[in-house]
Amino acid sequence: MRKILVIGASGQIGTDLTLTLRKHFGNESTIAADIKYPSDEVLNSGIFEQLDVMNKKELVEIIHHHNISEIYNLVAILSGKAEQDPMFAWKLNMESFFNVLNAAKENQITKVFWPSSIAAFGVQSQKINTPQWDVMDPNTVYGISKIAGERWMAYYNQKYGMDIRSIRYPGLISYKTEPGGGTTDYAVEIFYEAVRKQKYTCFLKKDTTLPMMYMDDAIRATIELMETDKKNLTIDCSYNLAGISFSPEELANEIKKIIPNFEIDYKADFRQAIAESWPQSIDDTTAQKDWGWKNKFDLKKMTETMILETSKKLKNQTTE
Repeated sequence: MRKILVIGASGQIGTDLTLTLRKHFGNESTIAADIKYPSDEVLNSGIFEQLDVMNKKELVEIIHHHNISEIYNLVAILSGKAEQDPMFAWKLNMESFFNVLNAAKENQITKVFWPSSIAAFGVQSQKINTPQWDVMDPNTVYGISKIAGERWMAYYNQKYGMDIRSIRYPGLISYKTEPGGGTTDYAVEIFYEAVRKQKYTCFLKKDTTLPMMYMDDAIRATIELMETDKKNLTIDCSYNLAGISFSPEELANEIKKIIPNFEIDYKADFRQAIAESWPQSIDDTTAQKDWGWKNKFDLKKMTETMILETSKKLKNQTTE
């Protein structure tokens, strides 16, 4: 039986990914693991293992106990939080990655997924329609860990014949989990504050355009990539992935179409410099050619869905 291990299942991506994998392949097929407990939905729908991925012995024990054949490793300290403690962020982001790589190599894991990010690009990267291959000079510890991880996964793929796959995620937007400290997290916070208070103070300038993606598209892209025949894949590091690009002002204007009284002001903090080093839009032609990628959510559809689902979630919280 196919057995999938999702490490980081309590996080923003991990929550949605675990539930979607269980829907596709069965609740018993997908083991959720994290150092902290997940949402009730994840906890109650299948097996959960508490795991500190920095402890390779624990990781290998779980692999053996559940006969794991595939691993999705989502563990990372995101861009904003990473800048507050760079050495700890580097240690956690890289050592956890190496533990998974080596455990997979030593235990005949068939496939591994590890997420990269648009943070792997940098100041000298082309900002508009950033191509698959470009200058990559990140100036954040998060971005440095991502470009380093991309090169290590390519090394393991080439030297050891492994099958490690990756996507350079843009900013991801989901109502299911609260923001986790990323530079693009304003695009999640804004919906919670719009529903709660009809007011939001944004930590980026109003015209800061960044690539974004609704979580449903990101999860679908991840599974589609992992299910694609290896012979069709031409990238042995990480694929560019595009969704929608917009600024805080453009998103606020879309929200106002549904919540007319919504107000926004801007108070840029240290994350503004991070955002300005990143692409404004992404060219994902290679993903389109190799595995037929195409996003489904535009700004209007994403905004309508986020307001609807965030409103439901907050209403349920107040009645519990």
